[in-house]
Amino acid sequence: MRALLAICILALATPAVLCRTMDRCSLAREMSNLGVPRDQLAKWTCIAEHESSYRTGVVGPPNSDGSNDYGIFQINDLYWCQPPSGKFSHNGCGLSCSALLTYDITDSVRCAQKVLSQQGWSAWSTWHFCSGALPPIDDCFK
Repeated sequence: MRALLAICILALATPAVLCRTMDRCSLAREMSNLGVPRDQLAKWTCIAEHESSYRTGVVGPPNSDGSNDYGIFQINDLYWCQPPSGKFSHNGCGLSCSALLTYDITDSVRCAQKVLSQQGWSAWSTWHFCSGALPPIDDCFK
């Protein structure tokens, strides 16, 4: 009985270790450290806020085509990552969707940059929230 209880507690605690909730400035600083141009950071933080509330471990509900969106930027599994189910994916980023759900956002950032380079900012359905004037990001670097 104790072993079962320990397994249940470990199973509940594990996701908290593997994913995290960031905030605007922690995301901006980490993306900057990963080489993302500073003039893009306000847009990226806005997208992350509206797509996942800055949470790295989010898997969105099924889209109308049956696909799902993963991670802090809600990257689509039909086009950009291989879902754990093994269903068909174009897998444009060449990675598992589970790689987009971790504490380390490097894969999410690299994949999101690839999406941006191929489809532009409008690839994100929440872009309309982020396409106008945004608060400056400079206060995150003081």
